[in-house]
Amino acid sequence: MAIITISRGSYSRGKEIAEKVAERLGYECVSRDILLAASETFDIPEVKLVRALHDAPSVLERFTHGRDRYLAYITQAFLERVQGDNVIYHGLAGYCFLKGVGHALKVRIIADLDDRVRQEVARENCTEDEARQLLMRDDDERRRWALALYGIDTTDPRQYDLVIHIRKFSVADAVDMICNAASLPHFQATPESQKALDDLVLAAKVKSAVIGVCPSAIVFADNGAVSVHIEAPLLGQSRMREQTRARAETVPGVKEVRVSSHA
Repeated sequence: MAIITISRGSYSRGKEIAEKVAERLGYECVSRDILLAASETFDIPEVKLVRALHDAPSVLERFTHGRDRYLAYITQAFLERVQGDNVIYHGLAGYCFLKGVGHALKVRIIADLDDRVRQEVARENCTEDEARQLLMRDDDERRRWALALYGIDTTDPRQYDLVIHIRKFSVADAVDMICNAASLPHFQATPESQKALDDLVLAAKVKSAVIGVCPSAIVFADNGAVSVHIEAPLLGQSRMREQTRARAETVPGVKEVRVSSHA
């Protein structure tokens, strides 16, 4: 079966669509659950995880190591949650975590700004101009966040397998299209695509394990063989490599660790 991610803006009906797709397919539907899982596993206040994901990059730059640590924990929590397939995830650009996973169906739901403005006015009891400014600022911050962290423009349709505009297409139409797409052979798990996901999960676990030693560590995994690249001053490189190796070797599923470094 497939993993479905739905990227959405506010008032795009994405949450409603995700829930209806999950109900029809018998999938688990998750979103904020990922934050809660990471918060509980790593004993970090949920509000900090929310801030690490949603604040503009200009704000996050003041907390670089904290941001990197929180994002590593969220990545691990997300990948572990979807590892078993039959999951639909909406929000927080989940598709960013699934590079190379062939059975991930990546969907973008968009809606007209005027329609979104009317919903914002009704909810917040503000003027249309105020609502428009709020929505445009929120859209811009989400876009800048993804660009800063992953080099991905969330508004670029090439990032997705399916883009649905809620205008002529209704919520019911969107549910039909997503369910039909998820049933296609392209989005069924294969040994190769499952391996790609398993490797991502292991790499994420190692990243969480070593990030206390080197927040900027870059981790790759291939069938239990893990490569970690760290940045460290020349004077302390040897010690940091050994600390990184020791932590990586404690992660279940790791068979081999290679650590490289540069100043």
